[in-house]
Amino acid sequence: MAKPRDKKAQKEAALERVKELFKQAAGIAPKNMARANRYVALARKMAMRYNAKIPASLQRKFCKHCYHYLVPGVNLRVRTHLGKVVYYCKDCKKHMRFVVKKKTTVKKK
Repeated sequence: MAKPRDKKAQKEAALERVKELFKQAAGIAPKNMARANRYVALARKMAMRYNAKIPASLQRKFCKHCYHYLVPGVNLRVRTHLGKVVYYCKDCKKHMRFVVKKKTTVKKK
């Protein structure tokens, strides 16, 4: 009978691999956008397989609709509107909105 696997260690390893794939996608994107898109697809598949959440900083680097790697000025338009940052993907012609959290000030007595 096989040993039970350590799921926490698997999830951590998957997150490290996801981060590495996004780093590689950022490096290759100016030269080969198709390969950068493939790296994002592999990272998503890895995260789904091990039920690992992709960090919020990396979630904004790919389109939620077509799953392409986003590079501002190349295939991404960034705008602000009513307290939100709006990403417009030029590949699939869809947009994503992200809320900008307001800074809270601490009152001194």
